[in-house]
Amino acid sequence: MRRRVSILLLILVALAVGVVWFRVEALRLWWSGASGSEASAERPDPERYATLKQECERWRVDLAARHGRARGEAAKEEVIEESRKFLELVLPEMMRCWLGTRWDFHGTSEVPGEGRIACGYFVATVLRDAGFRVDRYKLARQPSQNILRSFLPREALTLRVGVPYERFAAELAAAEPGVRIVGLDHHVAFAITGPEGFRFIHSSGSEPWCVVDEGREQAEVLQRSNYRVHGLLTGDRDLLLRWLAGARIEVREHVPAAASRR
Repeated sequence: MRRRVSILLLILVALAVGVVWFRVEALRLWWSGASGSEASAERPDPERYATLKQECERWRVDLAARHGRARGEAAKEEVIEESRKFLELVLPEMMRCWLGTRWDFHGTSEVPGEGRIACGYFVATVLRDAGFRVDRYKLARQPSQNILRSFLPREALTLRVGVPYERFAAELAAAEPGVRIVGLDHHVAFAITGPEGFRFIHSSGSEPWCVVDEGREQAEVLQRSNYRVHGLLTGDRDLLLRWLAGARIEVREHVPAAASRR
């Protein structure tokens, strides 16, 4: 835990002084603290989550001010890239603060370890607390494809139906590094793609019935699903600009024929 805190603080200091970090290296550092059999055995950490939530807002405001002062497209793009790197470090850290929090189909907890949380509420709460201005109640109740489409355009999504798991997993493991939302038959989750494959972080309605961080071989819910859709949350420039501006994200409420939130 201390190692991951140190990594995040190092990244924050780097951003503060304007150092340009390579996205893959940042994810590699996080990965080394997240992988291993101990990953899903950790306990909820509400105190750290509250600190990270405050830091997200502080850094969002600071980065937005820098973006506003930037002169020229190159300078603005540099701030946008730093925003992406920040989110790709802080979002997985926030997710992991929830590990061990119990799942329930109707769970609506806002605090790691307190009460229970459904998969849709887990995704919606982490995103809201990271600074995305979204109605978490409305978002959490949507089918998974609507959750994705609330943040990303249709052309940014990858849909696979009836594809064997090993083929899908290989494709996901080789995908561009970053933070993704994944929609399944009856579930929604996060996937962190990076230099060593992917991690699947979600509030699981299957054993062990709690928020877990799973690797490729352990992600049974992902394996069983026939319907899989995912999109790179941190790779969308327009979404990063909305995060910087604190702009409201409208929840898409049209219900498609397939996919649900649980």
